[in-house]
Amino acid sequence: MSDDIRPVAQDITPISVLEGAGVKLRRSIATQTLDYLDPFLLLDHFGSDNPDDYVRGFPMHPHRGIETVTYMLAGAVRHSDSLGNSGVIAGGDVQWMTAGGGILHEEMPQPRDGRMAGFQLWVNLPAR
Repeated sequence: MSDDIRPVAQDITPISVLEGAGVKLRRSIATQTLDYLDPFLLLDHFGSDNPDDYVRGFPMHPHRGIETVTYMLAGAVRHSDSLGNSGVIAGGDVQWMTAGGGILHEEMPQPRDGRMAGFQLWVNLPAR
């Protein structure tokens, strides 16, 4: 065993939350238990075999001063934003979106075989 290995400081049990238009998520960062990890603001896991848990998605909404990193495990998400960018990220894809001065965007699930799963991490940007 290497001397560089550090022990686990704390186990975090994600909490269930509803976001967007009613998407069921499990949140690990940005909870009462774990709210002090700046620059990491939020970490959500989404995953379900039931389209009712996610199909309403995240209609157009604003972001500012953050970057979002989305990693898809299964299914797909159609993204579009106020800058005219659009595309689909699917299982195995990663999307990194920078919303420095502000952006409007939407993320709408595109179920494949009824399954949707992935993670999204929000990273705080420096004020400058």
